[in-house]
Amino acid sequence: MEILHTLGLEWKLFLGQIINFLIIAYILKRFLYKPIRKMLEERRLKIDQSLADAENAKAALENAGLERKKILEGAKNDAGALAAAAKISLEENKQKMTEEAKKQSEQIITDAKQKASAEFDGLSKRIGQISVDLSGKILSKVFADLFTEDEKQKVIAKALDKIEKGGYEKIAN
Repeated sequence: MEILHTLGLEWKLFLGQIINFLIIAYILKRFLYKPIRKMLEERRLKIDQSLADAENAKAALENAGLERKKILEGAKNDAGALAAAAKISLEENKQKMTEEAKKQSEQIITDAKQKASAEFDGLSKRIGQISVDLSGKILSKVFADLFTEDEKQKVIAKALDKIEKGGYEKIAN
């Protein structure tokens, strides 16, 4: 103990300081160290969770980018297929419309030919009738001085009958 006294230490004071130190250490441990340690542990858990969430978000973002590329590629392929289908459909419609227009034009031409033929036949008959009437008048004038009225009527009737039966084609030839 003399060494302690030589060094200027008093054992009662030293023992009091140790007891004070232990009391303060206990109080700090109990009321300060444990709450701070608990708070630091909670903070560490939050940071770990945030890092895990960031990694998950990064992975999700990469997956979303890949999915976006797939969707865009699929949409591009679909658009190409739709464009090709539309082109084919357009060509088919064009061919159908062209064929339909040809059929309609052929029908119009056929109808026009039939109408023209019918009109020609009608005009031919009418011309034939006019020719017969004109021939009758000419014969009537020519035979007016040569025959009597009864003879004249018989000859004209016979000539007109021949003209009508033989047709105007034989007269023209």
